[in-house]
Amino acid sequence: MVIEYHDIAGLTGALLVLIPYFLLQANTMKSTGLWFSTLNLMGAIHIIFSLLHSWNLTSFSIEVIWASVSLYGIYKWCRKQTKKKPK
Repeated sequence: MVIEYHDIAGLTGALLVLIPYFLLQANTMKSTGLWFSTLNLMGAIHIIFSLLHSWNLTSFSIEVIWASVSLYGIYKWCRKQTKKKPK
């Protein structure tokens, strides 16, 4: 079995999604924080990249939705930060 670059990208993506989830469960990361959404977005991007080599429509759809939800979380975090700044 040969491990190729897209396999490494997919495994990296899985870790980038699972590690924040573990940290969330361990109460060391907040789901509303920037890092949680950013790491989930990066994980989804890595997995999508790997799926472009080994196509699976269902997995691709889930990852696109996962990335979209992560982008929404980043957007919410940014809006919250701009509201905190004094005018």
